[in-house]
Formats: sequence, structure tokens, C-alpha cells
Amino acid sequence: MYILNSQNHPERHYIGLTTNLRARLEKHNAGAVSHTSKFTPWLIESAVAFSDKSKAIAFERYLKTGSGRAFACRHFSFFDSPRLQIRLHLPAPVR
Repeated sequence: MYILNSQNHPERHYIGLTTNLRARLEKHNAGAVSHTSKFTPWLIESAVAFSDKSKAIAFERYLKTGSGRAFACRHFSFFDSPRLQIRLHLPAPVR
């Protein structure tokens, strides 16, 4: 699970899930991800590794809820803007 911050639009954050953070960041910065292509380049603000995929998915989804955003504001200093706009992207269903 990772959180990105746009260098050119610091009020923009993106929450995502991947098993290869370097490759995923390259895709975001290459404009290959529709949800983030307008706000490149991106920097990694935070990344959390989970040994259990279902826990990673649950935490990512939680951070995209109202209470999850409140949690992020309390525990991640880069979420200090009262006008925070997090781009939401739910992962594909796990098969």
C-alpha cells in the first residue's frame, strides 16, 4: 500500500496498492495511470508493506473512507491540508 504526492500539485495525493512500488511509480510518472496522469510527477510519501494481501487491501480501502482520511490527517503529516483531495482508486477484485 502506498501514498503518492504530486510535486506540481501538492494538495493532490493518490492511494494505491502494488507488489512492485518502483515499477508502479514509473507508470504513474509516465502518465500511464489515468487517475494520476494529469498531476505528474509523483513522489512516494509513504509505503506500508503487509505480509498478508487481504490486510493490505483492507488498509488501502480504509484510507479511502472518511474515517480513514481522518486517520491519515492525524498520523501522516503530509495530510495537513484542510482542503485535501485524495484521488480514489479501488484495486481490481482479487481472484
